[in-house]
Amino acid sequence: MKRRYAVVGGGVSGLTAAYRLRRAVPDAHITVFDPADRLGGILRTERLAGQTMEIGAEAFVVRRPEMPALLAELGLADRRRVPTGVRPQLYSEGRLHPLPAGTVNGLPSSAASMAGLVDPDTLARIAAEPGRALPWRPGDDPSVAALVGDRFGEQVVTRSVDPMLSGVYAGSSAGIGLRSAVPTVAAELDRGAPNLTAAVRAVAPSGPAGPVFGAIDGGYRVLLDALVSASDLVWRPNSATALAADGDRWCVVDDEGVEHRVDAVVLAAPVTRAAALLAGPAPAAAELARRIPVASSVVVALAVPGGTPLPAQSGVLVATGERLHAKAITLSTRKWGATGNVELLRMSFGRFGDTVAASVADDRLLAWAVADLQTVFGIAVDPVDALTHRWLDAMPQYGPGHLGLVARLRAELPPGLALAGNYLDGVGVPACLAAAGRAVASLLGSR
Repeated sequence: MKRRYAVVGGGVSGLTAAYRLRRAVPDAHITVFDPADRLGGILRTERLAGQTMEIGAEAFVVRRPEMPALLAELGLADRRRVPTGVRPQLYSEGRLHPLPAGTVNGLPSSAASMAGLVDPDTLARIAAEPGRALPWRPGDDPSVAALVGDRFGEQVVTRSVDPMLSGVYAGSSAGIGLRSAVPTVAAELDRGAPNLTAAVRAVAPSGPAGPVFGAIDGGYRVLLDALVSASDLVWRPNSATALAADGDRWCVVDDEGVEHRVDAVVLAAPVTRAAALLAGPAPAAAELARRIPVASSVVVALAVPGGTPLPAQSGVLVATGERLHAKAITLSTRKWGATGNVELLRMSFGRFGDTVAASVADDRLLAWAVADLQTVFGIAVDPVDALTHRWLDAMPQYGPGHLGLVARLRAELPPGLALAGNYLDGVGVPACLAAAGRAVASLLGSR
């Protein structure tokens, strides 16, 4: 008898889980439940002024092996793109600054790396940090802001660290744990690094740096289509409203009241939805999932006339407290290379704790985008095309102790139920691929 699997959630996590199930159980019946207008979750490729444009996750970290390996499996290795090599800048104190060298997610390895970005008192504090005792116990996981603010000063937090983490989590370093944001630095401290400067220096890149990020020619849509095709899945455009154990099997109830009996379930929905579905079969797990906060963000993608005098950089990261609405600007055409007769860029708005993504109208967001470009670059743009997309409750916050919370969450799951998603092992696409593989392995191991 064919084994039957349900995957609840059709983002990249769910589609990767379906693909891994198909590879492991070739004759399985695999159903994906997702009520969206298309599969893919926060990977979303659109057309803007006739050009391909990502309006969700834009790129992947190339040093992790998951994405190159998956592209090779799917016959897409030759579709991998690398950036042009131009770098981003920081916007702080009302002006642009070069992105500091010798940093790890904004944490400095020396006072010299912060010169011009912070004041002389802060530079002196950074230089003196190695002489201050650092009480540290292996396993500690303070917030990034608490540790960096204490060791290097508040200006390093707001002007260097926050801009980096805001782009990743749509949150601030006050709500992100060190082990999630800079795990390599935490590991060096566990190994006995005597101070934060030494830990950062031990892991900071040295020598010529290769590309940090990669993308896919044709956009993430190419990957998503390949996963769907290779998985031979059945997509039901319905929400799953309940999960229940059914003897040694599972029952998934959809929003039309139809019951679907399967052998196992991969729950790959966003964390808020996952917590609601866990409430019945795994209440302790549901309670743990509810402890993971989420943020919302909104992307405004713009096409402006070719020849618009945008600078030769990949974008701008915005320091905390600036008089801008955007938290980041990506100059997509400069970052990835021109493919048409327009310049493409995207503006990101919304941080943890605000309501921008849910409450600000499209026309106002567009006006903010145009005004911010004038403020930052001193140019007036007249978009030829624009697109706005809101990502509500899509960005989990990896607070202090997050890794331990996730370990407890997984330990509370009953047999036949596994989790995948961006709230588990990292928000980036490679981490989602890894979590999906782990979920499938746990189900197959329990058969």
